[in-house]
Amino acid sequence: MGVFNSINISGTGMTAERFRMDVISKNIANANTTRTANGMPYRRQVVTFQEKSAHPFSHHLKNTMSKGENLRSQGVEVTGVHNDPSPYKHVYDPGHPDANKDGYVMMPNVDTVTEMANMISASRAYEANITAMNTTVNMAMRALEIGR
Repeated sequence: MGVFNSINISGTGMTAERFRMDVISKNIANANTTRTANGMPYRRQVVTFQEKSAHPFSHHLKNTMSKGENLRSQGVEVTGVHNDPSPYKHVYDPGHPDANKDGYVMMPNVDTVTEMANMISASRAYEANITAMNTTVNMAMRALEIGR
């Protein structure tokens, strides 16, 4: 694997984790939004990733089984943002404008503690990609110094 491939892979990881942090921030910002454009409370969003590959997995599996070829990843990519299907929270607040006849308000299915834990996880993954990228660059620079 070349130096630039390593840097590109770390870059895709950083891009994906930054996008994940953006979605988590959106979830936290809408934790108390009881009515969206469709009239329902905000629904938590979740980001999914997958390996970015030049060929489908079946191609790699076939070549690996027959020739012993190594799998060559090209990093990670965001495959989508999906709504979390978990149920809304029901909070008793009869004075709220969105309360039903029994006084309960449907609140978003966002748990700020979970979102903060996810934010820390995404931040650490971003930092790990930065460290990997910096290590690769330092190794390349030291290899160039050997020739002096």
